Amino acid sequence: MTDRLDRAFYLRDPVAVARALLGQRLVRVDGGRRLAGVVVETEAYLGRIDKAAHSYRGRTARNASMWREGGHAYVYFIYGMHWCVNVVAGREHDPVAVLIRALEPTEGVDVMRARRPAARNDHDLCSGPGKLCQALGIDKSLDGEDLVRSDRLFFERLRKRAHPAREITVTPRVGVAYAEEWAAEPLRFHLENLHVSRRAGAS
Repeated sequence: MTDRLDRAFYLRDPVAVARALLGQRLVRVDGGRRLAGVVVETEAYLGRIDKAAHSYRGRTARNASMWREGGHAYVYFIYGMHWCVNVVAGREHDPVAVLIRALEPTEGVDVMRARRPAARNDHDLCSGPGKLCQALGIDKSLDGEDLVRSDRLFFERLRKRAHPAREITVTPRVGVAYAEEWAAEPLRFHLENLHVSRRAGAS
């Protein structure tokens, strides 16, 4: 049986968590069925110092989950059409998080295809934060979910150690041009994988 990621995994700075999540498996149990994929792309958000982070301007009803202890989900709606799922990192009241940007689907692919009929192929099912949420059925009902204890949304450990630096491509985040100097920070991490998002602002 594959172990879940435990609380200690998440109680670290968001860059360490963003790197360590690569190669781990995100599982969504929906209607009694497992829908899952391996994380291949992430972005770190550094909280109140980071102009791209939702928590930069303080706590709101929308971003309240970011202030929870590491290991909770922060799910938000964007562009009036897409849900995005983040992993809260660090200690309680330190609002930092990691956006899950892309997965390589491994379980429940038939369900994902049905939910994403516009996908060009299986590489396109989860190749963006909005796409993967649509494919897995992640929405506002999972905001604040405890990823350590939940039976609906959690991560399973496929790797004991993070990928070595030579296997991780590091770039600026995408879709955050409004964040001024923070738009250029090298806080996007991905593996060389066909399921990685292919364009800036991919949804």
